[in-house]
Amino acid sequence: MKNERPREGKARVEEDTKPQKITASLNKTATSFAQVFPILIGVMLLISLILVLVPQSFYGAVFTGDEIFDPLVGALIGSVAAGNPITSYIIGGELLDRGVSLLAVTAFIAAWVTVGIAQLPAEGMVLGKRFALIRNVISFLSAVLVAILTSLTLELIWP
Repeated sequence: MKNERPREGKARVEEDTKPQKITASLNKTATSFAQVFPILIGVMLLISLILVLVPQSFYGAVFTGDEIFDPLVGALIGSVAAGNPITSYIIGGELLDRGVSLLAVTAFIAAWVTVGIAQLPAEGMVLGKRFALIRNVISFLSAVLVAILTSLTLELIWP
């Protein structure tokens, strides 16, 4: 039996290409991040502008108490005024304190976190327009469905 050893040249070439591949990957990542970063800054500024222009008192006036209309309105407003979950919980608590239904608030919070109308152009550029649009439509419908299921579940638990 011969003791087969890898050729010196072949092993050396493979070792040399690993750092080169890592460096190339890091360069591609940095380039992609540099291209996306200005878009992300623009999206954050747009969201901040929307949040400043639409006062919290507006949300309380829009919800009517209708079990069909309220989750749609909540999801629509949450879609436009997207943000992070912590902020949505605070706004959701304020809406509940003002008499807005749990159904509407749940749809608002779910859409606030998952749907992003303001981010749609940036998301379309990065992930593709079709994917971004389909993802947002599915997220919107899911927000309404989650709100309905949450409300029904809580009614079963606490009648």
